[in-house]
Amino acid sequence: MFAAGAGEGSGAERKLTLDRDGAILLADAAVQAGVRRYVMVSARRADTFDPDSDDVFQVYLRAKSEADAAVRAHDDLDWTIVRPGGLTNDEGTGRVQVGDDVFGTIPRADVAAVLYALLVTGRGVGAQFELVSGDTPIAEAVAGL
Repeated sequence: MFAAGAGEGSGAERKLTLDRDGAILLADAAVQAGVRRYVMVSARRADTFDPDSDDVFQVYLRAKSEADAAVRAHDDLDWTIVRPGGLTNDEGTGRVQVGDDVFGTIPRADVAAVLYALLVTGRGVGAQFELVSGDTPIAEAVAGL
């Protein structure tokens, strides 16, 4: 599982070396180690970056998008890409919304619960989806992938 990020305050170069290159290196290492399951945390709307911008947030989206594309290209991984909305430190609710274009925030605890459910159930292989707080219980949302 890759759930690391360069974090607020880091520059554009760090976004590329960690958010993109780190994710790709770990996926490659998983393949070399014979690990098939690869779950990755990306970012909501990662594919909407402006390729001509050097704005740090745009570089962050680009890094996530390029990492996602590299992982999707791995036929030798059972990958899932989770693209959460804005992360909060609120208490988890156990309820989410999954979709291709959803808007909102989500507690980190709920993202972690979804990641755990993906790993223990094996659901979501070959799926890429956005994730925000919602009304659907996590188990039900994951079962629907």
